Amino acid sequence: MKPMRMTHFNNANVDVSQLAVGTWGLDSLRWNGAMSETEAIEAIHAMVKGGVNLIDTAPNYGNHSSEQIVGRAIQGLDRSKIFISTKFGTHNDLFTGGVFRDARFGTVMEEMASSLRNLQTDYVDFYFLHWPDTHTPIAETMCALNFLKQQGKIRFIGLSNCDQALLEEAMKYGQVDVIQPPFSMIDQRYKSLMSWCHKHGIDTMTYGSLSGGILTGQFREIPDWPANDVRLSFYKGFRPDVFPRVMELMRTLDEIAAAHNAPVSQVAINWSTQKTYVSTALVGVRSVRHVAENIETFAWKLSDNEMQKIDAKLEALQLDQL
Repeated sequence: MKPMRMTHFNNANVDVSQLAVGTWGLDSLRWNGAMSETEAIEAIHAMVKGGVNLIDTAPNYGNHSSEQIVGRAIQGLDRSKIFISTKFGTHNDLFTGGVFRDARFGTVMEEMASSLRNLQTDYVDFYFLHWPDTHTPIAETMCALNFLKQQGKIRFIGLSNCDQALLEEAMKYGQVDVIQPPFSMIDQRYKSLMSWCHKHGIDTMTYGSLSGGILTGQFREIPDWPANDVRLSFYKGFRPDVFPRVMELMRTLDEIAAAHNAPVSQVAINWSTQKTYVSTALVGVRSVRHVAENIETFAWKLSDNEMQKIDAKLEALQLDQL
């Protein structure tokens, strides 16, 4: 196995693995067939053993359960060698099943205290505004983040799911180190923002790298999941009008995967991480076996011709415009 590929984060001035642990899939409230805690911890440990040094979570993944599992998983690991990323500002309404956003100064302070308890640590490396709060000025939110940074409770500031206007406004009040948008072959809506950030020294952690698993090649028919499984609504590839085009894309990915004697998931991860504007790709942990497959991605790379072939297919199918 080759060593994990690393990226140097410009503003944060740290080296981060190009593959990161994403833990949204541990949210048993929204995902069908979520892993047990024991399986999740084993998979996280396998990722770290394979050279991954970033674990991303959020308090509203499973009503704090994802953060708590990550907190238990990092006990016994060298905390100084692990980057923890979590978020604030998005809250599950357990009465209605919806969500609401609150990024006011006092709320950020309360959420930070809760996350530190859940994670069993005294600081978080990357702290993200999860979704924009249109009712709270970003100046107030950045004031809270700068205060937490001065206290040593966070190291780096991030914005997730933001547009360029909000990012530039936030930058008036402090340094933004990283953004976290969705990005995959079939979700490139933030590509221009990611390119702009790359030029301005702001790094990018992408989520949804395998589009809910559809880019692993596992699904050749639309899955028969319960209606509340978030993947059906969040990932466009599962929509009935898009799914046939994704299956056409899979023919190209299958050919490339076969040429490398590799799983399709490795083609998708390589495609993302070989883009210059992607610093690291968050990938969910579903089993120790899948962890091994994902880490083996970095034993090889797509050629320039293969990258161009995939991009041409995406353009022809208009999947790059979703």
